[in-house]
Amino acid sequence: MMLLSSANAGLPKAQHSFYMPVRLRELQQGLDEKHQEEAAPLYRMLIVWGGEGALYIHNYYHELSRGSVWLSGPSLPKLQIEAHTELRGILLEYSCMPAAGETGAGLEHPAPLQRCPAVILRLASELANVWNQCDSHSPFCVQQLFTQLLAELHRELASRQKPASSWLEQAEAYIEQHFSEDITREQMASRAGVSPEHFSRMFRKHTGRTFNAHLTLLRIRSAQQRLLAGTAHDLGTLAQEVGYKEGVYLSRKFKEGIGLSPTAYLRKNKRLVSLNLNHTASLMALGIIPELGVYTPWLEGMRGGLQSGRHQSQSQSQSQSQSQSQSQSQSQSQSQSGSGSFNPYGHTPQTFYEAIAAAKPDIIINYSGAEENRRLLPLAPVIELPFQTMSWREQFLLIAGIVDRRQQAENWLAQYDEQIYIINRQLDRELGSRGTAIVWEIGRNTAYCFSSSFGRGSQVLYDDMGFRLPAKLVEQNISAKGFIETGIELLAAYPADHIFITGPPTNPDDKQRLRRLFQSSGWRKLDAVQGNRVHVLKEKGQFYGYDPLSSQAQLQELIGLLAPHHKFA
Repeated sequence: MMLLSSANAGLPKAQHSFYMPVRLRELQQGLDEKHQEEAAPLYRMLIVWGGEGALYIHNYYHELSRGSVWLSGPSLPKLQIEAHTELRGILLEYSCMPAAGETGAGLEHPAPLQRCPAVILRLASELANVWNQCDSHSPFCVQQLFTQLLAELHRELASRQKPASSWLEQAEAYIEQHFSEDITREQMASRAGVSPEHFSRMFRKHTGRTFNAHLTLLRIRSAQQRLLAGTAHDLGTLAQEVGYKEGVYLSRKFKEGIGLSPTAYLRKNKRLVSLNLNHTASLMALGIIPELGVYTPWLEGMRGGLQSGRHQSQSQSQSQSQSQSQSQSQSQSQSQSGSGSFNPYGHTPQTFYEAIAAAKPDIIINYSGAEENRRLLPLAPVIELPFQTMSWREQFLLIAGIVDRRQQAENWLAQYDEQIYIINRQLDRELGSRGTAIVWEIGRNTAYCFSSSFGRGSQVLYDDMGFRLPAKLVEQNISAKGFIETGIELLAAYPADHIFITGPPTNPDDKQRLRRLFQSSGWRKLDAVQGNRVHVLKEKGQFYGYDPLSSQAQLQELIGLLAPHHKFA
């Protein structure tokens, strides 16, 4: 004991605080703490990843939407959350336990943060999913997710406290967050500490637009997005939501900027641009070929089939009456208008912009957080869909709502789910309990496996067919990142009841490494290898997608391997 004390005498005293999640509540229809019993002082974090609503603090109103995060200390009063549309998110209460003799504090911010990164929303959603589960294989999963979430929130707070590289960037960011409020050039100049005249000159040089033109652009784009999403209930309410006092004034500004009234805009057949293959495929599943879209070779083949079918349908319809023909031409104009293939890689920012501008889009669809989204705003409203936190089904339905084909998407999903039901009955007879499955994609010197939020057939295996993630992937928290990468030689360290490989590598060195893996004793000892449950997928290209068409094709390929005599195989 004396030796231990003397050895530690010169060490600095540790000064750490520790944090423990205490209670988690999902928002759903809102939350009112007024009638709840007084609780011990706890820190709170409110995280919203879907829906719209309001947060009342000291009777002051704060808007809530996807990406809103509020961080509260224990001294604030109880809060009231009101749902405008179904809110998806959590209110998490946690305690701070400082070391003896020290003071500690949780994370706090005076007002809700907006547009927080997708990683924060993903971790919060994962935490909500596992909160009430008891998994003996991952007893520390809740604590691990909470710690990761706390670290990401701390990082986000720190990044927002750093000054922007210039007052112009600060001004632009402020306007993007507060465009629906009554802000003026003079107010912005005062915030920046410059004269209104200097603010105007420099802002126009920085953005290419005057302050008023930029503010109008943000408001009109927001109005377009709300109209497309179906969340605009009436013109007067829409006007107030985007920063105007009256619907008549919004309608005038809308027509000046778009050339159409809001009502005529909704009825217009719109030119679509999709900047990733998953959203391109979602449109194609609805019978729409975008004016400009991103394709894989496999998806290009699907596009050719769709175009051929449309031309044949057109020829057959020519024998019908003139009125029917006119009606069909309107409904098919979106389907037949587009044919451009866009490769987003290898562009400079200028050529990227020019290529999309040449398509004259009315709507641009992309994943949220993409660097180019802000730059494309002058061309058209950018519909931003979250990555990883929104399933392919949710993305499909959202896109269908934008192009006014929601019922068609619901019918498509109903037919898909009917196939899932039949397939699972067959798997129940042939496999019984599904067990675990893992999907590997062999890259250059590396192998990747995926969670259900990243495609590659994993969403079909885990979400539709009922297979489970192997314990090692759960321990490594694959859901937080969406995938795990490792060396090709190490695949044997990840046992699973079923192993899928999405096509062999093409590089000679990687082919040799995979052959060595297959010949190794560790690989040959795997139960899946000995039970002949290792499957090399033939159509590698169709396994890239995370969308309706890819999921359908992946389902058929997988059932063909698992139950080769099934009618869908």
